[in-house]
Amino acid sequence: MQFSGNKRRKLKLAGDQKNACYPHSLQFYLQPPSENVSLIEFENMAVDRLKLLKVVENLGVSYVKGTEQYQNKLESEIRKLKFSYRENLEDEYEPRRKDHISHFILRLAYCQSEDLRRWFIQQEMDLLRFRFSILPKDKIQSFLKDSHLQFEAISDAEKTHRDQDIIASSSGGIKLDLESVYKVPFADALDLFRGRKVYLEDGFAYVPSKDIVAIVLNEFRAKLSKALALAAKSFPPCMRHLHRVLRENHHLRHGGRMQYGLFLKGIGLTLEQALHFWKQEFVKGKMDPDKFDKGYSYNIRHSYGKEGKRTDYTPFSCMRIILTNPPGQGDYHGCPFRHSDPELLKQKLQSYKISPAGISEILDLVKGSHYQVACQKYFEIIHKVEDCGFSLNHPNQFFFESQRMLTGGKDPKKEPSLPETPQPRPGAAGTPKARDAPSTLAALNSSMEVDLEGLEAYFSS
Repeated sequence: MQFSGNKRRKLKLAGDQKNACYPHSLQFYLQPPSENVSLIEFENMAVDRLKLLKVVENLGVSYVKGTEQYQNKLESEIRKLKFSYRENLEDEYEPRRKDHISHFILRLAYCQSEDLRRWFIQQEMDLLRFRFSILPKDKIQSFLKDSHLQFEAISDAEKTHRDQDIIASSSGGIKLDLESVYKVPFADALDLFRGRKVYLEDGFAYVPSKDIVAIVLNEFRAKLSKALALAAKSFPPCMRHLHRVLRENHHLRHGGRMQYGLFLKGIGLTLEQALHFWKQEFVKGKMDPDKFDKGYSYNIRHSYGKEGKRTDYTPFSCMRIILTNPPGQGDYHGCPFRHSDPELLKQKLQSYKISPAGISEILDLVKGSHYQVACQKYFEIIHKVEDCGFSLNHPNQFFFESQRMLTGGKDPKKEPSLPETPQPRPGAAGTPKARDAPSTLAALNSSMEVDLEGLEAYFSS
């Protein structure tokens, strides 16, 4: 097929515009993706990313990181899975797009426990280390700038002026005529100060390019850890309370197990994961594993539609939690805004770092029996928004709307979904309909055997 001169120019311009979205073969993943992705592509990207990170883990065990054999093996595997890895390759838009979107998909799966989060961060850091090590030297400065890292390469004249001090304080074996030197704010170079000297002047550290990777990785780890920890905001107070009690007592009575278990099912916990999760907790409470298998696993399988009438139970809505099966002594289920003593509720909100003004607003709504609106106000306060743009009527809606907001998703599409009528805001003429909670996490967890060993990372803040 032949193209005219104008068509060739237009195609080249379109290609340049697409490539401008991903100027480098590596990135800090500072902005979440905002495009529409089909479920099939979503799952394929997630599985390929997981395969890549497993390769990174296995090669790190089998070979010394950074050696030629390690580098060659990893580059070969990245190429097979069609991810980006080198700057000078053509037609890199799709591999870089895949790299970007798949990273954020796995963030959703691997933010759910400290063990998962630690594993994910380590493999992503090793992958970044490899990509950074093969980044052409003339591209490093632009990558740092695009990643919002204020590390400035000093001129050759300044490098010559400071060469003896830099050599004396470096990790050794460097040839300054072959390396760039970066001027790094002191606070960003703290990790380099452990065990050796670093040349400092006027609040800046002067770091050879061979050592800059340590600072880059530290910044990447800090940003990624912070992003993953944001998931703590995504559980509504009723589920946050149940989880905390479960972690402390290693037991919940039937009402708590049903309310919390169906919520976890709704956000993507599979039957196998649920059995493992509950058994792990109850055994920590000194329960015999056989007793759990005989007395509790049946109810879990029943809630997933695998026993009894084979009814596939759905998570409880806010109205059901508020109006039915109120908690008795020794119970922890229910709605904190409906079933808690006002003073205890105030103390709990204080422990969640809600401001006095915010607590006062919430308690006023509770006094007026506007329990769902009080929970919605809590949502708005912890997410720092004036108006969340939806009417809250379901704990799983709370979770998915929070995830949408924290990951930079677009405004929710208003569609009818959950059957209960939400409570109107005081004085409001009407309320918008709730958004249907997406099933992307459930789809992801069903396509990959993600081991949810615990959920304490949600409650670390």
